[in-house]
Amino acid sequence: MIDAKCSKCRRAGEKLFLKGERCFGPKCSIAKDAGAPGMHGAKKRRGRGGSEYGTQLREKQKVKQSYGIRERQFRKYFDAASKSRGRTSGILTQLLETRLDNVVFRLGFAGSRSQARQMVGHGHFAVNGRRVDIPSYQVKTGDIITIREGSAGKKIFNDLRTVIKKYDAPEWLAIDKEALKGEVKRTPTEEESEMPFNLQLIIEFYSR
Repeated sequence: MIDAKCSKCRRAGEKLFLKGERCFGPKCSIAKDAGAPGMHGAKKRRGRGGSEYGTQLREKQKVKQSYGIRERQFRKYFDAASKSRGRTSGILTQLLETRLDNVVFRLGFAGSRSQARQMVGHGHFAVNGRRVDIPSYQVKTGDIITIREGSAGKKIFNDLRTVIKKYDAPEWLAIDKEALKGEVKRTPTEEESEMPFNLQLIIEFYSR
């Protein structure tokens, strides 16, 4: 039986990296079969041309699924980005990437965004020494992210030092692998999101 998260990737026709390390290995379901889920999936994938609206909608759904956010919140991100000075797609990328749950994931403290969201929600992390349990909390340049002292001994972090030795965080983040501490060096660029999105299609969707 195909995992629900894997079905989302197959429906999108590409990896959305919802299962963490599994997405990079041979067990990835989309690596085995890129067809859409269901008995008619292959036919759907071959015949998918779709309208301009449908293409834009699918792109929006991919972003929401990858970052684990709802429509209302995503619309707020878009409205904020469109009203800001600078390229809308770049600002939208920054708002998505600087969510605390995403930063925890990007630092290698969690295997997937969904796991990072759960860990943040359980209060396992602190920003500048203060406990933060809001996954959507926006971090900024200079912020220090640490595992709270009361959480460091929990089973979920047992193998973290071993796992993180092989991990390289993106250039906009710095990580102390011994102290298990991360820092936001700067805001990320659109290219550094490393995700298969065309944000321009999403901008066009909301600008209709």
